[in-house]
Amino acid sequence: MHLRDGKRIEDIAFPAEGFTWNALGTLAQRFYADYAELGMDDLLQRLEQAKEQLLALIDSLDDPQLYGQPWYTHYTMGRMIQLNTSSPYANARMRLRGWLKTL
Repeated sequence: MHLRDGKRIEDIAFPAEGFTWNALGTLAQRFYADYAELGMDDLLQRLEQAKEQLLALIDSLDDPQLYGQPWYTHYTMGRMIQLNTSSPYANARMRLRGWLKTL
């Protein structure tokens, strides 16, 4: 799904064309390859822009729009946002802490 003002405007493959939810590691590797040529400043700028767009979308919606109805299969839009933003960062933070303990 693609969003414009919180509404579906076209169907797209979720999580990405040719990938399923159990192949996210492979999808991450594709992202690394796709953006390998960009420098850290460009990547950070793109991340900041994406964050600002997402926050603007969230601010434009009320609780019933975010959590009151299924948006993707049986998940609400708010839950999908959580699953695809803060949850991966929490997972990465946990993995990095575990890795640091082995040093």
